[in-house]
Amino acid sequence: MDRSREDRMFDRINVLLLVLITIIVLYPLLFVLSASVSDPSVVVKGQLWLWPKGFNLAGYERVFQNNDIVTGYGNTILYTVVGTAINVVLTICAAYPLSRKDFRGRHVITALITFTLFFSGGLIPTYLLVKKLGMLGTIWALVIPNAVAVWNIIIMRTFFQTSIPYEVQESAAIDGCSNFRILLSIVLPLSMPIIAVMVLFYAVGHWNAFFNALIYLNDRSQYPLQLILREILLQGQMQAMIDMADDSLAKKLMEVEGIKYAVVVIANLPVLVLYPFLQKYFVKGMMIGALKG
Repeated sequence: MDRSREDRMFDRINVLLLVLITIIVLYPLLFVLSASVSDPSVVVKGQLWLWPKGFNLAGYERVFQNNDIVTGYGNTILYTVVGTAINVVLTICAAYPLSRKDFRGRHVITALITFTLFFSGGLIPTYLLVKKLGMLGTIWALVIPNAVAVWNIIIMRTFFQTSIPYEVQESAAIDGCSNFRILLSIVLPLSMPIIAVMVLFYAVGHWNAFFNALIYLNDRSQYPLQLILREILLQGQMQAMIDMADDSLAKKLMEVEGIKYAVVVIANLPVLVLYPFLQKYFVKGMMIGALKG
């Protein structure tokens, strides 16, 4: 079928816009990566455009010599893995019953859950509750208060309702399967796209979180990576990583510039590595879970 001149022009404009958007998105990432391995003097003078100039890994060496960053990295990995596991399990446990047609009162429960999406107790009541439960200064203060996200429950419930035929679940029940067995053997194997979306959403949220740690943690050895980086980038703690006695002021400022870009790359690398593996599930899960129903 021959395409009209207008259709071909429309395709060209779309391709042009997509290429432009891709460049806009990728350029900051490539610039930061190039700046982190370039000569700091080139970066400070504004001579770096895209590709690295004067290969230099001093920024990364300084970063990994800082024990706080290494400890924070390990803490963040722990908080992300434990928190994401709790998030996904509880989201599934909430979304599956609400997707069942034979579950009485599901609309009322959905309305009550949705209410919490718009109204909450606030920071002070939440802090007092966490303190009363004895979770201050522990990992549970970071993962339990945000154990589920209402919006993610709604997305997963919609996926269960629209993508898994209810007749399949009825057939399994007739064959003697319990609800728990139906969930494990039928629903979850068919729900990998939405589960991948939930894992990505929750994992990125935990990886980037720092405010709860700032509020609930007092021991520096428990700080996550983002809280350490906040101190380095915003509170002038980079000077502690630089030998003040041997270097000139100009060289110190250059080292600070290299450290700044290095910590940004290190902080975002795990998420950038994780996303390509989940991308094929991510698009499908979002489209089905968010638009249907």
